[in-house]
Amino acid sequence: MTGGRQSEAGIVGRDGMTGVAVLLGQDKSPNETYIQVAGNGWILPVEALRPAIAASQSLRESLLRYAHAFLIHSSRTALVNGHSKIEERLARWLLMVQDRVEGNRIYLTHEFPATMLGARRPGVTTALQMLEYRGLVHARRGEITIVDRVGMKQLTMVLTARRSKVISVWHPPDCPGSDKPLKATEFLL
Repeated sequence: MTGGRQSEAGIVGRDGMTGVAVLLGQDKSPNETYIQVAGNGWILPVEALRPAIAASQSLRESLLRYAHAFLIHSSRTALVNGHSKIEERLARWLLMVQDRVEGNRIYLTHEFPATMLGARRPGVTTALQMLEYRGLVHARRGEITIVDRVGMKQLTMVLTARRSKVISVWHPPDCPGSDKPLKATEFLL
């Protein structure tokens, strides 16, 4: 982005992957990936993924469904970020992060959501104070706790009125345990 400013185009958790551009035939993604909260993950080289996709139609279809869902998520993120108050955007972002971590506590500073939302840190601090005043979150240095998820969802109702299952992921038939489907993933779009 010009001027060195950044904002989030999409959010990924244990339910997904980065590098969707590779699924669409590109060698690499033009985007940067940031790890927001501590957790575990895997790195799979493109050289290992491409032959697996070529060998398994069900894997290819599953990954393309994921890519489609991620593109929907990214376009809705752009729409919401362009047309919503910072308090609503922050509430939506916190709900999406909570969907991808265990528990109600999110460990990060105000600077990080500011970067992700393309906002200034003082604006995020003010929005966080408003969410706290409403009794939706509790914030302290380096930690945000969502205390009223229902209230947060109500605040973002216009933004998240449609919570849909847009992707079902299945083990490819050639993988161990392929007789058991993975849980369908719900995205907060």
